Amino acid sequence: MPKDLSKFAKDNSIKYFMISYTDLFGAQRTKLVPSQAIQDMQTDGAGFAGFASWLDLTPAHPDMLAVPDSDTVVQLPWRREVAWVAADCVMDGKKLEQAPRNLLKRMIFEAKQQGFTVKTGIEAEYFLVNMAGDAISDAYDTATKPCYDQQAVMRRYDVIAEICDYMIEMGWAPYQNDHEDANGQFEMNWAFDDVLVTADRHSFFKFMVKSVAEKHGLRATFMPKPFINLTGNGCHAHISAWDDAGKNLFADDAGEQGLSSMGRHFLGGIINHAKGMVALTNPTVNSYKRINAPATLSGASWAPNTITWAGNNRTHMVRVPDGGRFELRLADGATNPYLLQAVILAAGLEGIKHSTDPGKCYDNDMYAEPEKAKDAPRLPLNLLDALREFDADATLKARLGDEFSQAFLKLKHVEWNAYVSHLSSWERANTLDV
Repeated sequence: MPKDLSKFAKDNSIKYFMISYTDLFGAQRTKLVPSQAIQDMQTDGAGFAGFASWLDLTPAHPDMLAVPDSDTVVQLPWRREVAWVAADCVMDGKKLEQAPRNLLKRMIFEAKQQGFTVKTGIEAEYFLVNMAGDAISDAYDTATKPCYDQQAVMRRYDVIAEICDYMIEMGWAPYQNDHEDANGQFEMNWAFDDVLVTADRHSFFKFMVKSVAEKHGLRATFMPKPFINLTGNGCHAHISAWDDAGKNLFADDAGEQGLSSMGRHFLGGIINHAKGMVALTNPTVNSYKRINAPATLSGASWAPNTITWAGNNRTHMVRVPDGGRFELRLADGATNPYLLQAVILAAGLEGIKHSTDPGKCYDNDMYAEPEKAKDAPRLPLNLLDALREFDADATLKARLGDEFSQAFLKLKHVEWNAYVSHLSSWERANTLDV
């Protein structure tokens, strides 16, 4: 039974609701609705001009209505008179197929039709930087190997503890916070859950981290590679599938690396469609400075550049830390929370459909011994290559749907063309006198 948002407002002294949807580029869009008007909005949705955000719509299209999913409502812990609620996009009485949350819900339905639910947990890395965004915020955070640095994490205790306290309050079951591998970089982990819950929380997490950082006079960025000499922001996803009785369908002690045949086939779909997935998991120009990076100040990029899988080995695109789940280490901080989960499901469902074998399980150090996997396919070198790979993967595009695939490719090519038409300072420095 959906929550009554009017009652929620009265019970929690809510003055305003943020009715929020996420567009194709991962930007969060909202209308701030007074609680007195929320009853009508819960039924009919808040009106938006879809063309004004990154959706493939025109000014001639009718209103796009963002209908709140009341089960997602969250009272902002740092501004308690306001509540946030995720919304589904509707136009002319039909769900907008290109809208990322709608797409994910369709993928969930397709998995449910086959008798299982996919659960994921994500590791969202971010930097705390100055307000200009051109330097980390802690001048004393200078260690060559800063990962898990005790002093550095405690210098940012006020920010990290505040965010973690809110996560506890909201029932997310956070279980660890740490300073990550780059100076100024942090990660916070919470319990895995159904993919839609994870995507909604991931979306809210990015909003919350940025808001709390600003409250403390800082800026938080999930940009994949904000500093060229430092490790970039990854967004690793831990993936498993479960039946209605609570059985982990990926677990089999007798299987290779503890994966069942279903788990292997789901993984096989990820491996087989990895090149096509990259445009969604690594969706910006800057993304390819992370997955194709040389060794950083700490000694490793912690990002993949080939399509390989391994046991408990962090130098490959997929790691199997223990039986019953695997970790996709491909995505970065720019990934759209809903499209990340949708493309994982789409590729995995294709793998199950075709009983796809994931191929060889490697055990080499891909950073020190890449020659031991010299025949492994490489990931795209830039966003244009990634878009071409996605466009060439007809099976993945069909699984995700023509409306979404065409819209995503169209708008991302617009972005790429805007990038290549920009004159950079590097070009002036290196080619002015040719």
